[in-house]
Amino acid sequence: MTLNSDQNAPSIVLIHGLWVTPLSWEHWIKFYEAQGFTVSAPAWPGHDGEVEDLRKDPAGMADIGFEQVVDHYDAIVRRMERPPILIGHSFGGAVVQVLLDRGLGAAGVVVDSAAVKGVKPLPLSTLRSTWPVLRNPANKVKAIGLTAKQFHYAFANTFTAEESQAAYDRYHVPGPARVLFDGAFANFSSKSPTRVDFSNGRRAPLLFIAGGADHIVPPKVNQANFRLYGKSTAITDYEEFAGRSHLTIGQAGWENVADFALNWALERSVPAAV
Repeated sequence: MTLNSDQNAPSIVLIHGLWVTPLSWEHWIKFYEAQGFTVSAPAWPGHDGEVEDLRKDPAGMADIGFEQVVDHYDAIVRRMERPPILIGHSFGGAVVQVLLDRGLGAAGVVVDSAAVKGVKPLPLSTLRSTWPVLRNPANKVKAIGLTAKQFHYAFANTFTAEESQAAYDRYHVPGPARVLFDGAFANFSSKSPTRVDFSNGRRAPLLFIAGGADHIVPPKVNQANFRLYGKSTAITDYEEFAGRSHLTIGQAGWENVADFALNWALERSVPAAV
């Protein structure tokens, strides 16, 4: 565990993914705050509120696209006094990649990151996890949820049935399908909002964390994404945790992942400009 004795240490911004809210970070928030860090976990546009309320009325998040999500966090980070450590899960990881490319953040950690434009592997488990939404183009302007069974396969395949149901009940909300379409069809769009400059040597350090048992974003996807940064002179690292599902941030043993992410980021954070 890293104890924060440096009052000038960067703050931490946690960015959640699709089909959940900032509540998904609840363990990490307490874990980092207990060490003295200032932690914020802003919601995506339309995702403020209680899980139960968002399930009943997801209209506020319908038709939100990936670019709107990125711009939302861009504005939040630019208002901060010092560049924060950015940690994103799933599509939040793709958001972190774009923010780093824009010159934001002291360091970035992406956990089970959704792929950005240029990543080619498309495993069958990824297709199965996302097909309930992508199968119908009309879903693009809607907020679509997963069933408990679909959530278990996509997010919590290493959980028991009871654990998966509890996680579904606590965290799951409908998600703006446009974000998923933006990611799924990024390689067919020259102006995809998920595009980044992989050769950008001026961005902050970036760490990929992959879950070895992840169904939505299997390790081969994160590995391919990581390799695309090979020509950049900026620090880019990869770490894989065996046996961990897509909901690794809430899976038993999450402390090991959170601690590794924080230690890595603190050791490599770009100092704030004086």
